[in-house]
Amino acid sequence: MKKQLINYETLLKVTKVISHSRNPEEVVLITVESIKTALDVKGCSVFLINRKTDELEVAASYGLSDEYINKGPVSALRSIALSLEEGPVAIYDVSDDPRIQYPDAAKNEGIASIMSVPIVVAGRSIGALRIYTSEHWEFTLEDVNFVQAMAQIAGMAIEMARQYKGLKDSIEILKTMRDPKVFPRVKLAKNINT
Repeated sequence: MKKQLINYETLLKVTKVISHSRNPEEVVLITVESIKTALDVKGCSVFLINRKTDELEVAASYGLSDEYINKGPVSALRSIALSLEEGPVAIYDVSDDPRIQYPDAAKNEGIASIMSVPIVVAGRSIGALRIYTSEHWEFTLEDVNFVQAMAQIAGMAIEMARQYKGLKDSIEILKTMRDPKVFPRVKLAKNINT
């Protein structure tokens, strides 16, 4: 029962940050830190898909070394790719699974198991939330549901922050356009025919 209480506390903490923050970086940092702590796992990362390169780029990570995070480009087409299309994927033994793109790096980092869930916004996958354990872990349905809920919350928050930033940028452009130093007003002649 304590684990459920921790998960509810984590949900409350993350949703509170999201409701007060317009900064996507802050939202994903709080998300990964909260999940790592709540599940007492080795680490947690949020990846976002770069549509131009088909790579997963780390948006935030907690509990993992810089060496592991910077191990090389993570392909959205090769690295646990099914989790982006079909839903959660749990890998019990990273050293013996073809879906792992960098098994040696995972072994050197001390990672035994990984769970990856998609971050979906408006029916479109924008990235993945991954959990890393130092011991082999049979992820329970409760674990999967909790991580999926956190991924959905993070996805909504990222999208809201992006829209807020876009709106703020648009307002700044409109303000600039109204500035007479930038765009002087054209005076219309009183009698156009003369």
